[in-house]
Formats: sequence, structure tokens, C-alpha cells
Amino acid sequence: MASLVTCPHCGARPKEEFTVKGAALPRPAPDASRETWFDYVYLRDNPRGAYQEYWHHTSGCRRWLVVTRDTAMHEIFEARDAAREVTA
Repeated sequence: MASLVTCPHCGARPKEEFTVKGAALPRPAPDASRETWFDYVYLRDNPRGAYQEYWHHTSGCRRWLVVTRDTAMHEIFEARDAAREVTA
């Protein structure tokens, strides 16, 4: 059986319906230094444990989600609508 992701809009769906788009990192301020922007765009940590990523429900509601998953066990803890995220 396929792994399921619980989309907040569509319910439990096979993970093959989603496209992982990368780490859900806080975006630097527009006037941040070039070094800060370079790090944001090109450098990524490879943590073990809980990690937040942007996922796109490409074969479903086409909404962007923030998915929290365990990078070692691939267990998904939470999926929430990215549009409802508070930005600083």
C-alpha cells in the first residue's frame, strides 16, 4: 500500500500525488546582504529528524502545503496549508 499524506483540503491521499519542492525556510528580508540571500537560495542543511518542506498537491487540489516529516523514518507528522502560514 502507498504511503498516505493527509491533505487539509482533500483528506488522505497517496504521496505520489504530491511533488516535494524544498525546505520551508524563513525568507530573508528584501534588503538582506548578498551572503544571506546566497545561503538562503543555495545552501541547505541535511538534518536527521523532523523537517518542514513545501509540497505541492499536483494531482489533487493543487494547493501548496507545509509538510513536517521525519527525514530518517519518512513518517509524516503534519500537513498544513502554506497560504495560512504567518510570515514575518
